[in-house]
Amino acid sequence: MSAPPRLFDRALHRKRLDRAARDYAHADFLQRRAAEDVAERLAAIMRDFPVAVDLSARGGAFREALAAGEAKDRVGFLVEGDLSHRMLGGRGGPRVVLDEERLPFADASLDLVVSTLGLHWTNDVVGALIQARRALKPDGLFIGAFLGGTTLTELRQSLTAAEAEILGGAGSRVSPFADSRDAAGLLQRAGFAMPVADVDTVSVTYDHPLKLLYDLRQMGETSVLADRHPRKLTRALLDLAFDIYFRRFRTEDGRVPATFEIITLTGWAPR
Repeated sequence: MSAPPRLFDRALHRKRLDRAARDYAHADFLQRRAAEDVAERLAAIMRDFPVAVDLSARGGAFREALAAGEAKDRVGFLVEGDLSHRMLGGRGGPRVVLDEERLPFADASLDLVVSTLGLHWTNDVVGALIQARRALKPDGLFIGAFLGGTTLTELRQSLTAAEAEILGGAGSRVSPFADSRDAAGLLQRAGFAMPVADVDTVSVTYDHPLKLLYDLRQMGETSVLADRHPRKLTRALLDLAFDIYFRRFRTEDGRVPATFEIITLTGWAPR
C-alpha cells in the first residue's frame, strides 16, 4: 500500500505550536469553543469513561471545560497529549507529548479519545482515526473536532485575487481543509460504528485583516504546507490582499469577518 501524500510539514507544525504556546491563551477562543462542545456532548451520554486521552490538549481547554460541566464525574483518568511539549507546560496532571499520526497507546486500552482542533494538520486523517479506534476498548467513544472547508474563505479568496492580479496566477497559501460533506465518511472508513458529523460555523470580526493573521499565529494555525509556495508573501501582495478583503467583505460597521467551520465527529469503536 502506498503512503499517503505528505501535505503538511509536521516538524514545522510542532515549531509553530511551540512558538505559540507562551501567548496561546490570548487567541484560544476556537479551542475553548470546541472543547466546551465536546464536554457538553459527553454530558448527554449516560456512561462512565474510566481512562481518557485528549490528543490535542493545547492549553488545557478540554480539561477545564470538563471540570466545569456535568460530565466531570464520568471521566476518570484523563491524559493530556499534544504535539508540542511547550503547550503542555505550566500545569500538573498526566501529560504526554505525542503525534496524532503515531499514537503511543496500546490496543483496546482507552475508554474515550477526544481531539479538539488538531486532526486537520494530519497527513492521513483516516489513518489517525484508525489508530484512535484501535486504542479504544470495544464500545469506546471518539469525539473529534477539526477545521472544515469553509474556514478562512475570505482570506483565501483575497489572497488568490491579489496573486492573480500581481503575479498572473495563484498558488496555495492557506492550508486545505476537509469538506463537511465527507466528514462522517472519514469515520466509516476508519471502522467506527454509528458515525455522526456536525458543523458549527463561527464568524469572528476584526478591525483589520492583519489582526486575523496575528490570531492565527498565536493559535499556531499558520500554514505548514509541505509544498511551499514558490514566491514569498511580499508587502505589496499583502497590501493588495487586505484591500480586496475590505472591498469584498467589509461589514456595515467597517469591520471584516473571518469564517471558521468546526466539524465535530462522533463515533464508537465496534463491540
